[in-house]
Amino acid sequence: MRRKVLFSTLCAVAITVSVFGQEKVDLNAVKKIREEGLNHSKVMETAFYITDVSGPRLSGSPGLKRAQNWAVEKLKSYGLANAKLEPWGTFGKGWEIERNYAAITVPYYHAIIAVPKAWTPGTHGAIKSEIVLLKADTITDLAQYKGKLAGKIVIYDSNSKLPLGSTTADFLRYTDEQLAELARVSPEAAKNNANDISPQILARRRFLAWRNQVVDFLTSENVALILSQGRGMDGTVFTSNGASYKEDAKPVSPELETSSEDYFRIVRLLKAGQKVEMEADVQTKFFTDDLQGYNVIAEIPGTDKKLKDQVVMLGAHFDSWHAATGATDNAAGSAVMIEAMRILKAINFKPKRTIRIALWSSEEQGLIGSRNYVLNHFGNPAVQLKPEQAKVSAYYNLDNGTGKIRGVYLQGNGAVAPIFKAWLEPFNDLDASTLTISSTGSTDHVSFDAVGIPGFQFIQDVMDYASRTHHSNQDTYDRLSEDDLKQAATIIASFVYNTAQRPEMLPRKELPKAQGTN
Repeated sequence: MRRKVLFSTLCAVAITVSVFGQEKVDLNAVKKIREEGLNHSKVMETAFYITDVSGPRLSGSPGLKRAQNWAVEKLKSYGLANAKLEPWGTFGKGWEIERNYAAITVPYYHAIIAVPKAWTPGTHGAIKSEIVLLKADTITDLAQYKGKLAGKIVIYDSNSKLPLGSTTADFLRYTDEQLAELARVSPEAAKNNANDISPQILARRRFLAWRNQVVDFLTSENVALILSQGRGMDGTVFTSNGASYKEDAKPVSPELETSSEDYFRIVRLLKAGQKVEMEADVQTKFFTDDLQGYNVIAEIPGTDKKLKDQVVMLGAHFDSWHAATGATDNAAGSAVMIEAMRILKAINFKPKRTIRIALWSSEEQGLIGSRNYVLNHFGNPAVQLKPEQAKVSAYYNLDNGTGKIRGVYLQGNGAVAPIFKAWLEPFNDLDASTLTISSTGSTDHVSFDAVGIPGFQFIQDVMDYASRTHHSNQDTYDRLSEDDLKQAATIIASFVYNTAQRPEMLPRKELPKAQGTN
């Protein structure tokens, strides 16, 4: 049975107590943070401006720049210092959708659900064409289509069909048993799992390599439009990119990721010998006036003479995909981090260490914004680390949807376990108590962990992140859970508070000595 401690009980004891050895928790500060975070929250207002007002935030796009400029001004309004857009290096072209219409017109009219792949061109006006079913398992199979596809709309053959249903619910929270299993993971098992590459990932890489060869052929044949199947069902389309964002990227064909239901309908008709015609008008726009990438940075300056040069960082990625407004991925995490900073300012916190928020760009293209920030500020362990690297106590990240925090992935750093256990104790009544030695990847804390800075991602309830919203056309403001985001912002504000005030920096994992250092 999981032990729960009511906050009212905690507040009845001394303001500062020692928990689990020498780690101290300022319960008076926790009480203020909880009151502000749970009863006076602005996290949903922040999320509204990031999503509904700013729109999709694809890297380099006008939508991302709108959101970044808004965030800088909002952080300034909360009293944060040094709020700015900080360039991290060259990204590439921006891109956005200006028009997207597609429908089959024969054997009857039906508007389809489809999303242009990122960084693909438009159709250069309205087009109308018979749809050609492309059957090819090898590159040599494509020879039969040479000279026959110019101006045509092409769809890939598929023998797949949608399942009638799923035995897994769309909406999930962690069970007590699942959390207990996470907590039981051994350090050795966690290390082995972190180094594994799944067969699914390897198969996906092979498929993408093959698909890229097919797209090259279709582009050389001047097809008018490609229809590819978007992952998902029930009208959900999980989107992606269809071309590179690099300034000198090779040209590709216009491409729509189509809902599975519409895709399979078209394929079935064509395989049955039925003629299918389609009309489409897809307009996309590239932006090359500023190829730089930017992160949003702001601070609450430290006040202790000895510790103010040390830094506690928190962050989340600000960019999104383009099919919706990137609410759970990752306006949720960004709004929570902005809210955590607001909470700390609202309680008039004067930290010993400097607290720095970062809202990253280009996470979706491979953690590029955070990786370059780390490279610029902290160095490369394979070459040489910079002095700033030794001054960062911790980096906290949130990027697994809208679900409440259930605990922390320790990222193999077992020495922080008793510290974090003490810090989570005042929030056990909010269902946050689990610590796992396991590492989790694919988001920005990895950039910090790679250079020896303690970087952590919080364990979050899954909700419908994997099944419905992650990178999809369903990722809208409506999918956000207000109570869960309030809980997350409150816990993170408390973690940041404790890290800023702690006499020592957080313990670090051992890092191989950088070449060129003494």
